[in-house]
Amino acid sequence: MLRQTSLAMWGLLVGSLLTTLGIFAYATDNATLNLAGFFYGIPILLGGLALKAAELKPIPFSQPTPPPILELRQQQATAIQNQIRQDVTRYRYGQSAHLDTSLERLNFSRSSQERPILVGLRETEINGSYALILEFDSPMVSLEGWEKKQEKITSFFGPNIRVEVTQPAEGRIDLALIVLPPATS
Repeated sequence: MLRQTSLAMWGLLVGSLLTTLGIFAYATDNATLNLAGFFYGIPILLGGLALKAAELKPIPFSQPTPPPILELRQQQATAIQNQIRQDVTRYRYGQSAHLDTSLERLNFSRSSQERPILVGLRETEINGSYALILEFDSPMVSLEGWEKKQEKITSFFGPNIRVEVTQPAEGRIDLALIVLPPATS
C-alpha cells in the first residue's frame, strides 16, 4: 500500500498545512506557531514540489492477476521478476522512465527519445510456468530489433528465465519473462 502512495503528495499536503498554520499564527500574533509553521512548512512544501516535478507514476497492470496466477507467482517467480514487478508498480523519483537504465544497458537506442517506454504489465501462465509480461510502446525499435537482442535480454534478466518477444500491435512490444521449469535428474 505504501508503494502506491506518492511522497510528493504527502509533502505538498503537510507543507501546505504547516505553512497555512504559520500564516494564521502570524495573523493572530502567535509567535511560536508562526515560527514553527514557516520554519517547517515552507521547506516541506518546497520539497513536495520538487518531488512532484521528479515523480514517475507506477505502471498499471493491464489486466487483473487471477488468484491461481498469484499462487504460481509465489511458487515460481524469480528474484529478478519480483524486483521488476515491485519497482515498476511504485512511485519513482528522479528517473525519466521505468526500466530506462536497463534498456540503456541493453543498447536499445542512442537517445532517450528513441528508447521504448514501459506502459503496462501483466502476469500469466505459459505452459505451466509463471510469466511476467512487460508491455512496451516501441515505435522506434522494431520487432526485429527486439528479436536480435533476445539472447542479451535473456542473460540480462536471467538466470532461470526464458524470454519471448511478440508484437500485439504496430509500435507495441510484449516482452515475456518466463520461468524455466526446474531441470529433472
